[in-house]
Amino acid sequence: MIENKFTEAMEFRHACKLFDENKKIPDEEMHYILDMGRRSPFSFGMEPWKFLVITNQELKEKLRPLCWDQPQITTSSHLVIILAAIENVKPESGIPLKRFSRRAMPQEKLEFYTQIYANHLKDTLSSDANIYCWTARQTYIAATNMMSAAAYIGIDSCPIEGFEKENVERLLELDTTKYQVALILPFGYRVNP
Repeated sequence: MIENKFTEAMEFRHACKLFDENKKIPDEEMHYILDMGRRSPFSFGMEPWKFLVITNQELKEKLRPLCWDQPQITTSSHLVIILAAIENVKPESGIPLKRFSRRAMPQEKLEFYTQIYANHLKDTLSSDANIYCWTARQTYIAATNMMSAAAYIGIDSCPIEGFEKENVERLLELDTTKYQVALILPFGYRVNP
């Protein structure tokens, strides 16, 4: 078996259920974790996510009962709410064309590629509910990379799907036609080995 630093990080990583409330992640390390999420692969180059980073304890206290009263919400150093894009992936928003334009290609090829995108994802893009299903799955790629990057530098995490989606979105005052909550991802340092 090939042993390396990535293997060590995967041995270290686990779903941490209780963080040390007195230890805070340095900004530089948190930026590294978020950057690894930003650099994650994604379908069609859409980057269908947004990361909300919450350190405000009062807001975390309000979120906790909406997250099945899980202690990770309030004991974490940083709480990352991963949002799935809705509006930005729709061809009519102009964002897909803008993102495809980052590639050096002639206009007719760009229009052709945009049409392929719209046709291939016709069913997926037919409703906000379908779009959420697709983009929420994409966010898990970014979440995995962030958790792996965190483990690599000795920081714990715990992916949380146990939350009241609509109530969390209401508390955060999200415009759900643009973004919806896909996953809650606390980061911090474990209390127990």
